[in-house]
Amino acid sequence: MGMQSTALPGGTWSLGDLTVSRFGYGAMQLAGPGVLGPPADHEGALAVLREAVDLGITHIDTADAYGPHITNQLIRQALHPYPESLHIVTKVGAIRDRQGGWPPAREPDDLRRAIDDNLETLGVEALDLVNLRLGDAQGPQSGSLAAAFETLVELQQQGLIRHLGLSNATTEQVAQAQSIAPIVCVQNMYNLAYRHDDELIDRLADEGVAYVPFFPLGGFSPLQSSALSAVAARLDATPMSIALAWLLQRSPNILLIPGTSSVAHLRENVVGAKLPLSDEELVELEKIGH
Repeated sequence: MGMQSTALPGGTWSLGDLTVSRFGYGAMQLAGPGVLGPPADHEGALAVLREAVDLGITHIDTADAYGPHITNQLIRQALHPYPESLHIVTKVGAIRDRQGGWPPAREPDDLRRAIDDNLETLGVEALDLVNLRLGDAQGPQSGSLAAAFETLVELQQQGLIRHLGLSNATTEQVAQAQSIAPIVCVQNMYNLAYRHDDELIDRLADEGVAYVPFFPLGGFSPLQSSALSAVAARLDATPMSIALAWLLQRSPNILLIPGTSSVAHLRENVVGAKLPLSDEELVELEKIGH
């Protein structure tokens, strides 16, 4: 284990008192199509989770809304009792409807129920880190998070949650949360093409707060995609490899949670994220988002 864990790119980061590998794993893709229902290959899903831990990954991102309940059940089946070094991060604030939508569920009772559900499906007495998901499927939306966030702070004080974070949040909501209680991470959409949070990332780095980008390849225009593909082809790498390597090199507080339902693809992502990008390549990649 010890020997292998040093092989992950990016080293480690501290989420409060929890040390995690900067290269993590996002479990969303382990559920069925549209993040609903069970995976087509149940044993394959368990194998990916076990491989992640065998590679030295100590940060798994999930939510009870995935499936719903499916990814948490798979994590529990594959990995429980959990290694002491493994930290499972979940999120609350949205549920699933019958149409496959993600309606917000941020009333105090919704959040208490969601925390109970996560504790039960993951089989733990306390959750390592809970992100409050804000906004909607279109992205962050302005508005006060006080009532919702204060509910999670109460549950934290009761010992059910160790650390708090935000997902899909505006810069103002991050500041508002921090005025109420400490957060250890912000999880937002960010990548080479979608650079809206550049200033926030730098501020959080100064404060020792992690930034967890989701959709490392989401929201690219065709032109941006072809610019990335050109760099990737020259380096004999996949676009995903370049995207992950760039994120790791962008700032030390960035934690990666790329998802996949394939063991081979998981290994490919780990190798790809190690790609050293030269100053020339970084300059070229910077142009994609500007």
